[in-house]
Amino acid sequence: MKIISLIGARPQFIKEAVLHKEFEKNGINEILVHSGQHYDKNMSDIFFQTLNIKDPDYYLNVGSGNHGEMTGKIMMEFEKIVLKEKPDIILVYGDTNTTLAGALIASKLKIPVAHVEAGIRQEPKDMPEEINRVLTDRISNYLFCPSQLAVENLKKENITEGVYFVGDIMYDLYKIMEKQFKYEIFEKLKLKENKYILMTMHRDFNVDKKEKLEKILKQIEKISKEKTIVFPIHPRTQKRVKEFKLEKYLEKVIMLEPIDYLNLMGLTKKSWKIITDSGGLQKEAYFAKKQAIVIMPDTGWRELIELKWNSLANEKNLYEKVFEENKVKYPENVYGNGNSGERIIKFFKSKLK
Repeated sequence: MKIISLIGARPQFIKEAVLHKEFEKNGINEILVHSGQHYDKNMSDIFFQTLNIKDPDYYLNVGSGNHGEMTGKIMMEFEKIVLKEKPDIILVYGDTNTTLAGALIASKLKIPVAHVEAGIRQEPKDMPEEINRVLTDRISNYLFCPSQLAVENLKKENITEGVYFVGDIMYDLYKIMEKQFKYEIFEKLKLKENKYILMTMHRDFNVDKKEKLEKILKQIEKISKEKTIVFPIHPRTQKRVKEFKLEKYLEKVIMLEPIDYLNLMGLTKKSWKIITDSGGLQKEAYFAKKQAIVIMPDTGWRELIELKWNSLANEKNLYEKVFEENKVKYPENVYGNGNSGERIIKFFKSKLK
């Protein structure tokens, strides 16, 4: 059996780290293709090194660009590889332009598509990520869902064939790597456990407009007077803060360069709460039994909001949400038992003999 896995962004590197090990263990021939959608060393190479992901068999070197341009470039280059390798199945992850490009090529060449992290839905419907995930689910043959809510989302859209609840593969990785989490930054900064907030923020709707970003940072300034905030700042956010001259609101915040997965998880595990607009960190906070305040109008991980573990916030109520008392009991097993990789491989072996 030959499988082509197509990746291109941080959450996909993390999921690939788990599945690649399962492919190797089970003697499945995997061809790894990296689109190059995230090409910054902190966003790409560092994950390959830290997570021991094998070097890609093909690197498309697409880089940044407009959505149509990026998707089109990936499709053009990826099609050549698929025609050459003739795989039995093409595996795509998540909701990026890379995901959609891979699914479209597979579908047009009549090769089965497997979508890991299928069934996630989020407002607004015109978000690029939402468009990518909805279209990918429509043309996928095998839809591997991280939660029961994802299965229900697909059912509402009359997608029931080939749908499987396998759990979240990011939880697999969290459990595998937990003993290797690093606490160097925690120790270097002399932080106290459960006494600081870890923050990340990079979404365009939060940082690209001065008025919105300034309002958020005013809330952050207010919070930082009462709790230590550690903020590994995304290059995009850093650029906007400087451009809009908003540095004054971050004077009491501990600013860091982007950090690798193991150090980020170390800081997460020792924190009091998380403030983020990252899809991945919302869940990683849950894995670490920490509550996340999510600066978004909606989230793909609605189950954590519905269970009242995480909270949605905005530029007006962020301070209030951070200090809101929440005595909800930790909800167990929302994303399975940490064996989703095994379940996906078991499926491949049974269905594709």
